[in-house]
Amino acid sequence: MKKVLLLSAAVLALASCKQESKPAPDQPVETTTDTIKKDTVAQIGSHESKLLAANYVSKNDDPRFPQVLSTEQQEPKYASFGKKITSEKALSDAAMLKKYEGLKTGDTIAVKFKSKVNSVCKKKGCWMKMDMPKDKKAFVKFKDYEFFVPLNADNSTAIVSGKAYLDVISVAELKHYAKDGGKSQADIDKIKEPQITYAFMADGVLISE
Repeated sequence: MKKVLLLSAAVLALASCKQESKPAPDQPVETTTDTIKKDTVAQIGSHESKLLAANYVSKNDDPRFPQVLSTEQQEPKYASFGKKITSEKALSDAAMLKKYEGLKTGDTIAVKFKSKVNSVCKKKGCWMKMDMPKDKKAFVKFKDYEFFVPLNADNSTAIVSGKAYLDVISVAELKHYAKDGGKSQADIDKIKEPQITYAFMADGVLISE
């Protein structure tokens, strides 16, 4: 009888141990992922970011992507008059003045230069004056009167292509140009002598829009 009781007690104890070893259904099962510390995750993310940065190729460095110039670098838009010309290889106003200073009466040179428009004929736009250093001006007319420029082109940037030369302008012509340029009668009456002018006969003109 004692043996039977001892055997029954042993069976009950074994069953109880098995039940205690099973996890409760409401308790989460701990995994290795749950045991990773937050700083370790941060280190992994930082390492991956560094790898991505090291392998990143900027579009500016990749020849497959055309580079776009900034607003400051972009060439201004021009309206074209007369023969079609480009803005490439145009001399500066300072370089153009040096060309003029080297000319003698009767000399003519083919050239293209860029400068600011000082004034324009206010009747037709049939001539304009362009600024140069030392308060000098280039007096620009247009070949065979085939084209004119806008009357409001004052202070615009212009590029002219054609022939530069020295010209002697008579008193009558000077007064005519002064009147066309909107000068007062008092200023016109002050013109007493002919003037040697830095002249330019343009066959093509670009004016900034």
